Order: sequence, then structure tokens, then C-alpha cells
Amino acid sequence: MKTVIREMRGIPYFLLKEYLQELGGKLVAADVVAGEGWSVRLEKMEPFRLKSLSVGQTRLTMEIHEDIYDDFMARFSMKTLRAGA
Repeated sequence: MKTVIREMRGIPYFLLKEYLQELGGKLVAADVVAGEGWSVRLEKMEPFRLKSLSVGQTRLTMEIHEDIYDDFMARFSMKTLRAGA
């Protein structure tokens, strides 16, 4: 089992939960989504502030079986990919 901790900015907490459910997870607690071979605990963090700009942040603590790690992270990365202008 591999543990990955990721802090994400700019994607709302509720949307991260939805993305994890779309990847095959089920909400097993208010802040935990688990799927076959993985679980993710979401934690709201203080917003990131830069002068007058405020951006929400979420810390994800992922527990993933090593044999599915690459596939899961590739799919998760595609879900959370954002393009700039």
C-alpha cells in the first residue's frame, strides 16, 4: 500500500469528491471516498491567499495498492487537469 499526500488548489472540495466517485469510489464517511484498492481522505484547508486573491485548498491523503497506483493516478490526473488561457 502506498500513501500519497497531495494539496490541491482551485478545485472545490465537493467537486473532488464527485471526481473520486466517478473513478469508482463510494462515499464511506463525510470526508472519505473509497474504491477497489484505494481510499482518499479529503481535508479542507485554509484558503491560499495572495493579496486580494483567495483560492480554496484541499489536502488529499490517498492510500493506494501499488499494483493499481499508476492507473489510478493517471485517471485522477486527467480528471483534475486544468488548462489555462
